[in-house]
Amino acid sequence: MPSAAKRIHFSPPAGFGPLPFSNGVLVGDTFYMGGHLGLDPATKKIPANVEQEIRLMLDGFRGTLSRAARAMEDLVFVQVFCSDVSLFDQFNSVYRTYFSHDFPARAFIGSGPLLFGAHFEIQGIAVKRAKAQGRARKRKK
Repeated sequence: MPSAAKRIHFSPPAGFGPLPFSNGVLVGDTFYMGGHLGLDPATKKIPANVEQEIRLMLDGFRGTLSRAARAMEDLVFVQVFCSDVSLFDQFNSVYRTYFSHDFPARAFIGSGPLLFGAHFEIQGIAVKRAKAQGRARKRKK
């Protein structure tokens, strides 16, 4: 009988007390990331400026990926919950700056209210790219 894959759990950021979840779980080459909000680390609150909230959220998301030796380019799937879908274009204008090339598959889902009054919550799955694996290119016929 094969043994179960080793799991490495990544704790949520310090300062939030003991929480009943992991920020991410690494299983083999795959990193499953829990939800991230755009909380200001100094105040533990959502900033009034939506663009700043998005950047704080994505910076935290990227930081968690880095703790698992992953990068934004390793993301294969991202799910974004948004309490106000009229912010779709504003979100995308910031989101696209966090990738150097190929975007992961993504769902942008309208939601009800989010914790702490956040406008967005993001979660994702990242798979470590092989060193020789580069950007996929379409062949021209």
